Amino acid sequence: MLTVLMECRNQESELAQTLSVLVSAAVEGLVSDVIILDHGSGDGSSRIADAAGCQFHGTWRIDEVLQGARGEWLLLLEPGARPQAGWIDEVAEFVALNRRPASFAPARSYRRPLWKRLGRRVPPLEHGLLLPKHQALSLAPQVEGLEGLASGLKAARLTSEMIPAWVARAVR
Repeated sequence: MLTVLMECRNQESELAQTLSVLVSAAVEGLVSDVIILDHGSGDGSSRIADAAGCQFHGTWRIDEVLQGARGEWLLLLEPGARPQAGWIDEVAEFVALNRRPASFAPARSYRRPLWKRLGRRVPPLEHGLLLPKHQALSLAPQVEGLEGLASGLKAARLTSEMIPAWVARAVR
């Protein structure tokens, strides 16, 4: 039903945090597979991905990866990002009723200070992105990487919150 995609480079601990949240979604039948796109990690990212049953690609082309995704919907996440309580039911309902992209709401408990938010462009995957596979496939020839897929898309806002990846990096 849903394929999760993440790009990483030396983000072993962040990857483990995100994968731990996805376990319950896999048990519920929402997540069918997880694909990790690596940019030359020298840490244990590949071992973490292997232990979690993920596909791990050291060299890849985005169009080929998308063709191999099992889900009809894609969830693009940054390693370290963690969807919060209730996200599984909301995403399942959203994909059943919609054909447009969506992103999670920012977690109210984890907001950047005001002075860091002023004049700052929010990275396209900071709140994740849920989109139909056919839409991603149509965009793939014109973009590079997951951020390229997410850039410029008008996404609906889910009510479920996402703790952004920068929180996991700040704790390290």
